[in-house]
Amino acid sequence: MKSRIALLAAALATALATMTAVVTVATPASAAALTQVTNFGTNPTNLQMHLYVPDRVAARPALLLALHYCTGSGPAVHTGFGLSTLADRYGYIVIYPSVTRSSKCWDVSSPQALRRGGGSDPIGLKSMVDYVQSRYPVDPNRIGVAGFSSGAMMTNVMLGLYPDLFNAGVSSSGVPFGCFATTNGAEWNSECSGGRIVKTPQQWGDLVRNAYPGYTGKRPRVQIWHGTTDTTLSYVNFSEQIKQWTNVQGVSQTPSYTDSPQTSATRTRYGGTGGTAPVEAISFQGYGHSIPFDAAQAVRFLGFDTAGPTTPPDPTTPPPGGTAGPLRNVAAGRCLDVPSRSQTNGTQLALWDCNGGTNQQWTTTAGKQLQVYGTKCLDAEGAGTTSGTRVIIWDCNGGTNQQWNVNTDGTIIGLQSGLCLSPNAAGTTNGTQVILSTCNGGNSQKWTRS
Repeated sequence: MKSRIALLAAALATALATMTAVVTVATPASAAALTQVTNFGTNPTNLQMHLYVPDRVAARPALLLALHYCTGSGPAVHTGFGLSTLADRYGYIVIYPSVTRSSKCWDVSSPQALRRGGGSDPIGLKSMVDYVQSRYPVDPNRIGVAGFSSGAMMTNVMLGLYPDLFNAGVSSSGVPFGCFATTNGAEWNSECSGGRIVKTPQQWGDLVRNAYPGYTGKRPRVQIWHGTTDTTLSYVNFSEQIKQWTNVQGVSQTPSYTDSPQTSATRTRYGGTGGTAPVEAISFQGYGHSIPFDAAQAVRFLGFDTAGPTTPPDPTTPPPGGTAGPLRNVAAGRCLDVPSRSQTNGTQLALWDCNGGTNQQWTTTAGKQLQVYGTKCLDAEGAGTTSGTRVIIWDCNGGTNQQWNVNTDGTIIGLQSGLCLSPNAAGTTNGTQVILSTCNGGNSQKWTRS
């Protein structure tokens, strides 16, 4: 087992280096610090708890339980995975627990750990969440759990044991709930790690349901990450997790949507096509246990990438009298979107499925600007005034090509050009580029805040 744990640790050390390069979210400097919390409640396995509360915490903050890999720790995840950097931006709170047993692996194998109220690590983790909920006005609809390797395994365990608590989870290089189960006290299950435990979707789903008998409520959404050449925790476990959680969610195993969010990555969604599908799976071709995990994609899936009002006020809060929210095209039913969440000047806007992301949150200002991210403005490229001019984002500068009349009939007209904000050729599909066009009164040129 020690050699297996050492292999996990080495793989995750490499993953840290790979993943850190992916996180490129700019954020103001923060004075917030990681703080250790003691006496947080029932804690049968002597877990440690560290808490990160950003300087600008949202009025109704989301809460994330972030779980480390074997031989790791909560503080190591805090410094290495970019989750706290994103918390500074979006105002959510992060719990960083640590295992104190010698292996520093989570108990995802004992019978007590796989049964609600049975004991072991899940009890202490639940106590940490309860502790934060009792002291902060946490939004109960935005409580999530995310983990890496051993922490990914525990993520699946917590989702199975506490579906009434967690709304979504992220499992990066893990295994299904119950796959690591043992009855001889061993922490490691070579059959599972080697990909030799294969079950039907119903069998996997029953393992989850039997962990909390009689529960009939809503089940958490799940995002699953894995590398195709993983020899530490076989890639077989990727598809087995998909089988498990699609069955638990009661959705088809046939993908509803497929794309490539990153180089070498294939993303599939099950039970829905948008960013809040019941199950989302991201596979990295040619990668092993070390994958280019993107914290921003995880936070987006969890639904934590909308700050909401914060205390004290932060620069992304709408100004007095302003309105913030999505702009939905009436004809297409899709939202005005900054592709790939880019913050690069000159990025052309497009239509995309509405998903609540910050790249779809537009704030009207007293100066007739439409702002996104708090610093970028809706802009007619090159101050163009002819039909077909591209609509882009650019640093807000007060120019008339960044001023818009948002009218009661749903049209949005450039103050300088007198042209309407329009999908190119009245298109309605995802990716349709947005331009300026001669106003014609059609629904393709009308937008709503709903």
